Amino acid sequence: MTLILIYKALHVFFMVAWFAGIFYLPRLFVYHAETQSPDCDATFKVMERRLLYFVTPFAILTLVFGLLLIVSYGRAWFAVSSWLHYKLLLVTILYLYHGYCFKLLADFKHNRNRRSARFYRIFNELPVLLLLAIILLATLKPL
Repeated sequence: MTLILIYKALHVFFMVAWFAGIFYLPRLFVYHAETQSPDCDATFKVMERRLLYFVTPFAILTLVFGLLLIVSYGRAWFAVSSWLHYKLLLVTILYLYHGYCFKLLADFKHNRNRRSARFYRIFNELPVLLLLAIILLATLKPL
């Protein structure tokens, strides 16, 4: 077993764990935006904060093992892997999405949310589409 295979396995594992949270957090935002109850509002604030802080290390470890893979394969491989350049662009968008979730979390925390449940339903679909594109690029390596 090579180190590259270990890096790959850990990269995929942490990516799956990260996405479990990234798929669920906006769903919590949907329900939070719909609630009128102060008790539910307080509960959602705790759930959202705990979930985002729980999955953030998975996002970091996904990045760490992805970078270790790139370094392990080498500069020449990276230069000719156009599919990877597109994947990295999409991954960058995902990290921006993740960062924006912190802003949305702060808006809810300080009772500044002005977005509708419909916004959060649409917002919830973005990582699904990005994940599909990333998996297709990583599997098919079309470019």
